Amino acid sequence: MERQLDDPRVLSEVHGRVGHIRLNRPEALNALEFGMITAITDTLDRWREDDEVCAILLSGAGDRALCAGGDIRASQDPDSPFTSEQFLRTEYALNLAIATYPKPYVAIMHGLVLGGGMGLSAHGSHRIVTHGSRLGMPEVGIGFIPDVGLTHVLSRLAGETGTHLALTGSLVGPGDAILLGLADDFVPRECLPSLIADLETGGPEASIARYTAPAPTAALAGAQAWIDECYVGDDVEAIIRRLSAHPAPAAREAAATILTHSPTALTLALRALREARDDSSLEQSLDREFRVAVRAFASAELAEGVRAQLLDRDRSPRWNPSSLRLVGPDIVAPYFAPVQPPLQLQRRRTV
Repeated sequence: MERQLDDPRVLSEVHGRVGHIRLNRPEALNALEFGMITAITDTLDRWREDDEVCAILLSGAGDRALCAGGDIRASQDPDSPFTSEQFLRTEYALNLAIATYPKPYVAIMHGLVLGGGMGLSAHGSHRIVTHGSRLGMPEVGIGFIPDVGLTHVLSRLAGETGTHLALTGSLVGPGDAILLGLADDFVPRECLPSLIADLETGGPEASIARYTAPAPTAALAGAQAWIDECYVGDDVEAIIRRLSAHPAPAAREAAATILTHSPTALTLALRALREARDDSSLEQSLDREFRVAVRAFASAELAEGVRAQLLDRDRSPRWNPSSLRLVGPDIVAPYFAPVQPPLQLQRRRTV
């Protein structure tokens, strides 16, 4: 057994044929800080060259979350030894490394899996959900956009379901995660310890198949029609009008939810999603997200969202601009402009 303790918030152990990475910050729902990202990156780099490690397993300490996202408050701390831009560059490089990893990468998506947690898991080769899994990208609620490569993922979901998830920031359970393609298999919670033990000696496909069970009912199973009807196009205001006028109660609820989010973030998110549809690679989507994210981290909009939702928790953000009709091209275009130096990502598939 090998154990890496450079950062106690990320435990890495080799058991049998499996390298197990366990996020170890349960008191903060395993939220990611910069040192955790570098520790995961270094571990994956080391195991890429280790012939004794045949597969990777990712999980989180505690029952409440695999990972509730990046620690936004820490990344915006003016006394932090790293900049938000460094955080983003390092995190996005890790997202690509996971997506292109040459060995099976099994993610146990238990509890909350949000934002950066999706970046650590949704790009894996084997994505497992269980009882209590709640997946989502709720960034528009704090004045940000879905990132960590999720514009690439969401834009490729069936119909307009990805647009619905991005603009509402809604979380989905295990049934919907599998229905939509955000996860691959459902394993009952009580079977997870046996699955993990089995992975240490067997291949991922056979081990997972041994414990897979039918997923719970998908709440969105009957919603595809109104989602596809309402979320077409490139205009957030038009989407809200269609949702508000639709006879389905869930559509009107979605409209009300969207109206609470940052008008700027909604406009940016929709454009990023639409452009990601035409990307031929994950790198292209990450590059676009990086350009937007760098500007967003420097904006008063994200600072206000963090204040309202995470610091003061009054849940009453004062967005500026305050309405979608005021978010014009002069506001949106600079977010998508090139950044110097540009994001540089490297594919590393070979062992």
